[in-house]
Amino acid sequence: MKTIEINVPIEGNTLRGSLIMSSDADSLVIFSHGSGSSRFSKRNIHVANILNQSKMGSLLIDLLTVKEDEIYENRFDIDLLTQRLVAVTNYVSKLPDLKNLPIAYFGASTGAASAIKAAAHLNNSIYAVVSRGGRPDLVEADLKFIKAPTLLIVGSLDGVVTELNKQAYKMLRCEKKLKILDGATHLFAEPGMLDQVADLAVAWFKEHNVKLKTKSYALFE
Repeated sequence: MKTIEINVPIEGNTLRGSLIMSSDADSLVIFSHGSGSSRFSKRNIHVANILNQSKMGSLLIDLLTVKEDEIYENRFDIDLLTQRLVAVTNYVSKLPDLKNLPIAYFGASTGAASAIKAAAHLNNSIYAVVSRGGRPDLVEADLKFIKAPTLLIVGSLDGVVTELNKQAYKMLRCEKKLKILDGATHLFAEPGMLDQVADLAVAWFKEHNVKLKTKSYALFE
């Protein structure tokens, strides 16, 4: 397993990320963090490590610069965060070691909103999306356009967010699943809960990566 610190040039700014890859990685999962979080989020690093153990590369990247993050409103500017996520995706998809890897998104909290909106924008370029305690309601107008299979994971004790996810789930027209983890709060800080999130994400990404390959092979039969 190799960790590479990468710098992504975006509109005169530099976004910093940590790319973790193995030589046999069969996909890349890009993380979109929640407001006030960063590529150093212990929760997302934990999930990324479990993905890495399952032959998936991970990219934890800050979608705002340090100065931009000091402006509180930027953390909730879903359009800006989406533009950055799309730009990062396009950039890394052209890197020699990554250009042939299918790309998926893992979004947390408000970061899930930008992941869903970016996936809707990029259409078939994203093969799956997982939302952890996400706010898909913040991009309600985009829900009907996303084609990537989408898994929404919420905690049963995260009352308002759980209800918002139930409503958003009804609006999704793609392959979808809503998983409510009994006894979990918004941050899934309870013992074992984050491992359950990671296991669900691994299963979802693997299932749809296999389906993606099957579809690709069918094109050439």
